[in-house]
Amino acid sequence: MCNFPAAASIAEGMALPQRILFPPEEICMDWQQRPGAGLCNLGSTCYINVILQCLTYTPPLANYLLSCDHSQLCHRQGFCMMCIMEAHVRKVLHSSANVIWPRAVVRVLKFIGEEFEPDMAGDAYEFLRCALEAMQRACLSGSSDVDISSQTTTIIHQIFGGFLKSRVTCLRCQAVSDSYKAFLHVLLDIKAPSSLTKALENFVTPKNLDGKDCLKCSKCEKKVTASKRVTVHCVPKVFTVCLERAADHTGKKISKIVEYPEYLDLRPYMSDTAGEPLLYSLYALVVHSGDTCLDGHFFCYTKASNGQWYKMDDESVENCGIHAVLRQQAYLLFYAR
Repeated sequence: MCNFPAAASIAEGMALPQRILFPPEEICMDWQQRPGAGLCNLGSTCYINVILQCLTYTPPLANYLLSCDHSQLCHRQGFCMMCIMEAHVRKVLHSSANVIWPRAVVRVLKFIGEEFEPDMAGDAYEFLRCALEAMQRACLSGSSDVDISSQTTTIIHQIFGGFLKSRVTCLRCQAVSDSYKAFLHVLLDIKAPSSLTKALENFVTPKNLDGKDCLKCSKCEKKVTASKRVTVHCVPKVFTVCLERAADHTGKKISKIVEYPEYLDLRPYMSDTAGEPLLYSLYALVVHSGDTCLDGHFFCYTKASNGQWYKMDDESVENCGIHAVLRQQAYLLFYAR
C-alpha cells in the first residue's frame, strides 16, 4: 500500500504536491455523536435525503464539518457546497427536532448538478457524485493555480479518494504500460456476480482489448490485442461503492440480492496483494425499492457512533439490527477503515 497521495504521484510520473491543502494527520476517524434527525421529503427528494444522511454519518467528514474550520476560512461569494454541508450536518446532529427540512440543499440543486430539479425524481448515485465534486470545487476555491497533485490533498480527496492502477499488457510481445487514475467512488458491474467480493474479483480480473479497443504497441509498432487489468493502487479512508443496477439504457433494473459483508478486506484487490489485511467496516448503505431504475423510492441505513444501526426513510428514523442491514437490496455501500 502506498502513502496517499505522494507515492501515487511519483508512480504517475508526476511531481510531488507543491502544497498540502489539508494535513492528513488532522483527519479524525473516531466520533461521538447521537443519532440525528430525519429529513422531510420536499417532493421527490428521497434521493437527496439518503445521500445527505450517509454523508452526515461519515465520521471523518462529520468531524471536519462540525469543527467549522471551513466556514471560518471561506471567503467564497455565492454557492459553497462545503458551507452548505457544514450548516446541514450541524443542524441534523445538534438540533433537538425530530425532523429537519433540507431546504438549503434543495434551493441550490442547479449548482450541485444541472440535471437536478427540486420537483423531479433523481438518482442517488448521481447526486453523491455531483455532491462530492461540488465539495471538492469548494475546497479548491481561490486556488486556481494549484497543481494536479496538490488537488488530491483536499479534505474530500483525503477522505474519499484513492488511486486505481491500469496495467495494459501487449499479448504479442508482453510489453507493459501502467497508468493511474484518482477515484472518489467505484462503480461495479453486478450482472453476473452474486456478492460484493465476487464483483470486486471481476473488477480486477484482466480483460482482453481487441477490435475497436485494441491498442498500438510502441514496441511492436502496430495495433495489437492486449489485456487490461485495473487494481486498487492506493486505498481511501472511506471506500464508496455503487452496485450498478441499471440493466440497460431503458431503465430496466437488476433487482437481485447481492451479498455484502459487514467487514471488507480490500487487500485481495490491490496492486500489491502481499501484506496485512486492509479491513473496512460498513457504516452506511442506500437501498432503492422499485421495479425500474426510473421510479421507486430511496431509503438508507446508517450506523451511529454507539454502534447502533438506524433505518432512515425520509422523516422516519428507527433503530434496527445488523441482520436486517445485511439483507437489503443495496445500491450504494459506504465502508470506513
